[in-house]
Amino acid sequence: MNSSAYQWPDGKKAAAIVSIDFDGPSPYLWATRERPTTALGELELRRFGPRQGVHRLLELFASFDLRISAYVPGAVADAHPDVLAAMLEAGHEVAIHGYMHEKVSELNTEELRAVLEKSARALEKVGAERPFGYRSPSWELTAEALGVLAEFGIAYDSSLMGYDHPYVMSGIVEVPVQWQLDDAIFYRYVPGSNWPPVTPGEVISGWKTDLEGAKRFGSLFMLTMHPWLSGRAGRTLALASLFDEYRSDDSIWWTTAREVAEYHRLTYGDMHDEQPRIGEI
Repeated sequence: MNSSAYQWPDGKKAAAIVSIDFDGPSPYLWATRERPTTALGELELRRFGPRQGVHRLLELFASFDLRISAYVPGAVADAHPDVLAAMLEAGHEVAIHGYMHEKVSELNTEELRAVLEKSARALEKVGAERPFGYRSPSWELTAEALGVLAEFGIAYDSSLMGYDHPYVMSGIVEVPVQWQLDDAIFYRYVPGSNWPPVTPGEVISGWKTDLEGAKRFGSLFMLTMHPWLSGRAGRTLALASLFDEYRSDDSIWWTTAREVAEYHRLTYGDMHDEQPRIGEI
């Protein structure tokens, strides 16, 4: 299957998904779990997300009548149940993103099963319903992890980049991501980083080009943002300009990852089911 052969519903030229990874400080806490620190700088930087950034983004999405897919570590759901409840009330999708943003490659299968169950319970407590979509922290998976996801009944995965339209990997629908559509590679400046953040205007200009490319080649535009990054004032303002220009474009299917996965399963089934091949060309 190639991009030009992929058919979107109702004659749409492309699909666009707006997603957020609502991590808060969980990745930092996971990374420093064995060497806790008393430093506040990065913790406060990341806490901007649940305190202010996520609310600013949700208000922006509401103003454009956008439903999004939110990938939320269970620990963040436990800490901020009011935010999750507001997402669900607004019609957004809430999906699993680990419990404490654990790197899958650092977990054995039993640990991953435990993380998935703990994460699912956290989302269920705020009113979300199974089966859940899944996005791997740090966008990394293993062949063994794919098997665990299938056993757990995950509705779809959104972590890999083997196509720029949906496909199937080990029986699981993959709703693919792209690094150039992730705000972190442009905006993530923390102590020790050796490059300055890119200006919002440059980022949004690039994303608009990607949307035009999606329309030209019939691909999926999967935008991934983090509230502690894109929730900053100037970046949110720049993001609004993208929606101003493209939200009313009738050739684009603005939707959620869950709906894209369901569409792919109904339309293409297990066609071209890829298998994880390690060490092969």
